[in-house]
Amino acid sequence: MIEQNGSKGEGQRAIPVSVIGAGIMGHGIAQVFALAGHPVRLYDPNSEVLATARERVRASLDSFVGVGLVSEAQAARCLENLTTRADLAAACDGAGLVVEVAPEKMDLKRELFARVEPLVGERVILASNTSALSINELSRDLERPERFLGIHFWNPPQVIPCVEVIPGQYTEVAVADRVVELLKLADKEPVRLKRDIPGFLGNRLQHALQREALALVEQGAAEPEEVDRVVRYGFGLRLALMGPLERADLGGLDTTLAVQRYLLPHLDRRTEASPPLEALVEQGRLGVKSGGGFYDWPPEKAAKRQAQRDRALLEIIKLTREL
Repeated sequence: MIEQNGSKGEGQRAIPVSVIGAGIMGHGIAQVFALAGHPVRLYDPNSEVLATARERVRASLDSFVGVGLVSEAQAARCLENLTTRADLAAACDGAGLVVEVAPEKMDLKRELFARVEPLVGERVILASNTSALSINELSRDLERPERFLGIHFWNPPQVIPCVEVIPGQYTEVAVADRVVELLKLADKEPVRLKRDIPGFLGNRLQHALQREALALVEQGAAEPEEVDRVVRYGFGLRLALMGPLERADLGGLDTTLAVQRYLLPHLDRRTEASPPLEALVEQGRLGVKSGGGFYDWPPEKAAKRQAQRDRALLEIIKLTREL
């Protein structure tokens, strides 16, 4: 069961957290910090998005309670810790940590930090939740880049334990240390990078697999469903338990080397986007958001699949904590 902030370490003090953006990722990130005992103010310029944020958090907490990850009392305290704000200055007032969760657009994020930085104290930590954008570029025009870093939550952020922590070239070591500490106390698994690189760790690994998956479909080796099934029912089952390098150790590095010498010349090496992916996007098939992508996604099917995913992930997380 998730422990509240303070139960993991004597004397741990809650800090005010401002989450800027209440959309797909924002409300989940707000839940993470509120569940850890921090007072959280959640901001969004879209009144409709902001109005539904608490209910989305409540629904998520209900699923946590349902699988035994948190108690009903913890869920209630989480909601008590969470408030919403329609004014950016009010959301940032008194914050110790500001987490920006805007769409993945460099100019938009930089413009937002240009507005946020003057609203907060000099010792406040500024963090951008980004999956790939350069942390150095994001902090280029900040007055205090040493107080800035990247954090990459995975969707859904309240469920997936991993959070990548990416320092920029000017980030103080103490700032990264503090964020790693806060994430650990929030029951997350922070993965700390040594430096800013495009795509960080997770997305580089994920897109290497995705590039090969798309190439196999393009080459006519298999249908999309079969590519997904070989991951889902094959090596993907191991990925929740061990990473590729640990798996190589267990399987034997001599075997891994022999397979690489034979197989690597046959793998896709393109540096451009996949033609099948380009074609689907041009057709307006964007996935769940448009009702179809590689698969057809009527609303009922999409909602059911996402709910199944989240429930299964929670059960997997419970299992991995026992290992």
